[in-house]
Amino acid sequence: MSLPKTLAEDVARNLVMVARLIDEDPEEAYAYSRIALRLASRVAAVREAAGFAAYATQKYSEALAEFRAARRMTGSVELWPVMADCERGLGRPEKALAMAGEPEVQKLDKAGQVEMRLVAAGARRDMGQIDAAIVTLQSSELASHSVQPWTARLRYAYADALLEVGREDEAREWFGKALEADKDGSTDASDRLAELDGVEFVDVLDEEADTADTADTSGTARAAEADDETGSAPEGRDEQDGPAAN
Repeated sequence: MSLPKTLAEDVARNLVMVARLIDEDPEEAYAYSRIALRLASRVAAVREAAGFAAYATQKYSEALAEFRAARRMTGSVELWPVMADCERGLGRPEKALAMAGEPEVQKLDKAGQVEMRLVAAGARRDMGQIDAAIVTLQSSELASHSVQPWTARLRYAYADALLEVGREDEAREWFGKALEADKDGSTDASDRLAELDGVEFVDVLDEEADTADTADTSGTARAAEADDETGSAPEGRDEQDGPAAN
């Protein structure tokens, strides 16, 4: 609303493309975000979108700068967890942990607080403190039987941490719980369970192609054997090439 109508429409189109492409083609989404940023760098929504596009392409320093700018413009703390995760991406897990203890965390909604817990646990793992990471993830949200948007990821992170310390049976249980809550396939819990159970997946299309190739090879071999048995002329030679009959 702060932009002239035509400019606002141009910016909006680019932001729509960022949202459409960020999961499938983050580099292309990033390119659209740069156009929007060039057109309207003083709009908080543009800075936020640019931050997420940079984050998706692992440009963590750039993402952090954009998130900070958006926060200054809006005064909102909702970007606090992803800002902390950018610190992890920059190799500063200690900074991410420090942010997990800041007053801003108490101002987050439930989803934001769970996200912050996940970031803090990740920071602990970055620092080699795997047992502390497990304790960090243990919470009322993890123990709850209700399924929320964050439930699958929280259970998955807990299972993964348990597996790292060799608690395989517990890890299998929590990967199963993650799979139960994962309605949109946001984790690969099913693959992790299969891996723990020693199940190997075979690509049916590749297997069919291999079978077809084997069949073609066998057929060619049988045809060659038949030619040899009947005295057929070798390929590329006419029977008239042989000696003339008397």
